[in-house]
Amino acid sequence: MDAYAVLSTTAARWQSLTETLPVELLSRAPAINEWSAIECLQHLVDTEKWVFPVRIKALLAGQDFQAFDPETQGTKQSPTPAELAAEFSRLRAVNLETLKTVTASDLGRTARHSELGLVTLGELIHEWAGHDLMHTVQAERALLQPFIAGCGPWRFYFADHDLSRDQV
Repeated sequence: MDAYAVLSTTAARWQSLTETLPVELLSRAPAINEWSAIECLQHLVDTEKWVFPVRIKALLAGQDFQAFDPETQGTKQSPTPAELAAEFSRLRAVNLETLKTVTASDLGRTARHSELGLVTLGELIHEWAGHDLMHTVQAERALLQPFIAGCGPWRFYFADHDLSRDQV
C-alpha cells in the first residue's frame, strides 16, 4: 500500500529536521496565516493522537465521527523540536501497527464524517498520507523562506515558493 509507505517515512524526516536545524529556523513563520515548521509538526502530533487513530477505530466499528479543527482543538505546547519529533515518532509507530491490522476488505467500511458525509476507511488512509505530505511540504516551504530572501539575483528562480510576496 503506497499510503503505508508514505506514512512510514514521515517520522524519520522530522527526526532529521529537528536534530540538524536550529530552533530559530524551525520556529520561523513564513508568512501571514502560515505555520512554521514546528507548528506543522505540532499539528501532526495532534492528529496522531486525536484524529487518525480515532477515525480508524470509528470506521472499523461503523461509528460516525466529528471533524477536527486545528485552530480550536490543536495543542499549543512548547516542548523542544527534538521532543516533539520523538513524540511524533512514538505515536506514529503505534498507529502504523494499527494500520497493519487493516485488511483489503476493511477499506470499504464506511462512517459519517460530521462535515464531509459518508467516507470510507480507504479514503481516510489516502487522506492521512496526503495530510502528512502536505504539512511536511508546508514546513519545508517555511524553512525555505530565509534562503529565498538571502539569495539575491537568484530569487526569481523561487517565484513559486516565495511566500513573502503574499504578505501585506
